[in-house]
Amino acid sequence: MGSKISNISKLIFTWLIIFILWLAFTASFELYEVITGLSISLIISLLTYKTFTTRGVKGLSPVKLIFVFKYIFVFLIALVKANFHVARIVLSPELPINPGIVEFESKLDSDFAKMILANSITLTPGTLSVDVIENKFFIHWLEVKDTNPEVAYNEIAKPFEDILLKIYA
Repeated sequence: MGSKISNISKLIFTWLIIFILWLAFTASFELYEVITGLSISLIISLLTYKTFTTRGVKGLSPVKLIFVFKYIFVFLIALVKANFHVARIVLSPELPINPGIVEFESKLDSDFAKMILANSITLTPGTLSVDVIENKFFIHWLEVKDTNPEVAYNEIAKPFEDILLKIYA
């Protein structure tokens, strides 16, 4: 019985997320749009809920949702800063760069949270997640400031990881 409830929870969670994305992309609250969105998101959810989430709705709470929005905000700020920094390097080739691979250890336990961190690092210009082995992250960094793992962690991952630890605690 517990497995069935878990599957229903996963289905509802998946349906909710996909429907919210539908509303965000259509930007319409017309009745036919909402009904179409509900229907299509239900069909997609029925096909994907087993692989979409491991927690279902039990992972949702108002506090965690606030941290999700905070994460998006912090990520967007880091994205804009990194884009300007890389653009400055590209437009001023005389600026010295020091590319290299750095490593640091993450405090995240969840594989999903580690995947989010690795993708956030990769999506931020100037850094690329090369590999994740258990809790060790290997990052190609366009401008290695220090090979000390703690410095690399503070510069690259700390702002993201601090919030992810609260979401995936």
